[in-house]
Amino acid sequence: MNQFQLSAVVVQVQSLRYTPAGIPALNIVLEHGSEIVEMDTPRLVKLQLKAVAFGAQAEVLSRQGLDSACEFHGFLTNARNGKGVVFHIQDFSKT
Repeated sequence: MNQFQLSAVVVQVQSLRYTPAGIPALNIVLEHGSEIVEMDTPRLVKLQLKAVAFGAQAEVLSRQGLDSACEFHGFLTNARNGKGVVFHIQDFSKT
């Protein structure tokens, strides 16, 4: 099963665009930071992740400001160029 959930802050937002079918699409970059205990040792985890949203989610996210903290839900897939991973956002809520 490919389900992904991430608490993150929006750190980059590209301009809202439209697919050839006329569906709104938005590319963003998310940043996450937290402390995780691994093998009884606290570990600081930081990452940036490319993400994309379509439809109503894209339109709402395009109006969110940078540094908006949210809980994102969706799935992971390969980037179009085959380099890296892209998080496809299917739902989100402000935290």
